[in-house]
Amino acid sequence: MKKTLWSRLIICFLISTVTVFVLLNTYGMSILKNRIKKDQINLLYKEASLIANAYRGNIFDENNELNDLASRFTSIDTYLNIRVWIVSRDGSIVADSSNVNNPPNTNINDIDPDFLSKNINENTTLGNLLHEPMLSVIQRIDYNFQLRGFIVLHSPMSELENRANIYLDVANICFLVFFPLLLIIFIYIYCITAKPLKKSIHAAKEFSSGNYNYKLVSKGLSEYRELNAAILYMAEEISKLDDYQKKFVANISHDFRSPLTSIKGYAEAIMDGTIPTDMQDKYLSIIVDETERLNKLTSGLLELNRFDTRSTLLDIVSFDINLIIKKTAESFEGACRDKKITLNLVFTEEETYVDADIGKIQQVLYNLIDNAIKFSHNNSQIKVSTEEKGDKIFVSVKDYGIGIPRDSIKKIWDRFYKTDTSRGRDKKGTGLGLSIAKEIIQSHNENINVISTEGVGTEFIFSLKKSAE
Repeated sequence: MKKTLWSRLIICFLISTVTVFVLLNTYGMSILKNRIKKDQINLLYKEASLIANAYRGNIFDENNELNDLASRFTSIDTYLNIRVWIVSRDGSIVADSSNVNNPPNTNINDIDPDFLSKNINENTTLGNLLHEPMLSVIQRIDYNFQLRGFIVLHSPMSELENRANIYLDVANICFLVFFPLLLIIFIYIYCITAKPLKKSIHAAKEFSSGNYNYKLVSKGLSEYRELNAAILYMAEEISKLDDYQKKFVANISHDFRSPLTSIKGYAEAIMDGTIPTDMQDKYLSIIVDETERLNKLTSGLLELNRFDTRSTLLDIVSFDINLIIKKTAESFEGACRDKKITLNLVFTEEETYVDADIGKIQQVLYNLIDNAIKFSHNNSQIKVSTEEKGDKIFVSVKDYGIGIPRDSIKKIWDRFYKTDTSRGRDKKGTGLGLSIAKEIIQSHNENINVISTEGVGTEFIFSLKKSAE
């Protein structure tokens, strides 16, 4: 049998029902018999005590007719099915409630010398005196500190057995009524456990096959609703990842294909003589630029991969962030001169020390300033500033260029994303700069944010830990 929740529930149901039935008819029967026997013994003791107390003074009086006395016990024999013997001190049966006028002329001590010395005897037969095994109770009768005789009460053992069987039959009938109820309970347990689980499994299979539009309805117990919510969240994230992978492949294919096409085309043109010798230097320069673009793209991908695998180790040192900003800004003198852009460096303090990886932070500054220059108008300015707030240093790179559309602000951190649908105003861009900047800042356990208005400008702000004094 396949190991399913339903099969396990059926097995548990069968085991539990068989176990309860067996225990009920064995151990339960034994407990029931003992209880009935104990109650019967108590009843016999009670009746014997009542008889002894009522007739203690004259039960063995010579003037008392024993047959008349025995006849008074016939009601006990008739209604309670308890046989009463009056036994003399020497063990002779002098009166019998079942044989009032004809008591057995027998001495009990001749049959069983230990019988009268016990308070209780089970399965008593006493030879042929009793026609079936009896439960017997012996009550001594003492008068004036002398033993006068015994009251012996007998109750059939078969009656105890029959009474126990009646009770057991009632219990078994109740069990048979409970049996289908128990089955209904097991079916209900299956419906609230296995069925929702099957729906969740089916949904997981649908999502794993790429059907992210599959509708998974969350019902039932809170645990299953939480499970389905987790599956839906996982499917949503996988869907996003799937879309990202498709876009990633499309973007990287585009960004690799464009420079490779240029390199291949110009190289073939130079080789077959299409491009004259005096023009070859120009196109060789283009080939070098495209090669550099491929190199930057490859380096960016490797950089992001190191952050993804958490294999990048930071070399945290204390350094003056203002000095690093100045050095980074100097590398953009040519680009700023070409677009007539002014770089304004504004520092609240002459020296501002932070704890960070100097190389990685310089890369962030380079990417942000380079991005600001690309999207700034000619004859404009870019402001780079630092400000101290508590134990943090905030670095800002603000331009007054074209800005970022509202629907693109959340996407600018995505790899290869460019706000221009034609792959960006700057064809040499890789679309990885902001992704790398964000990964570097987050690896420092810091934050980077953007504030932008389309047509007004953009400001990037990131935080660093201030060096201890």
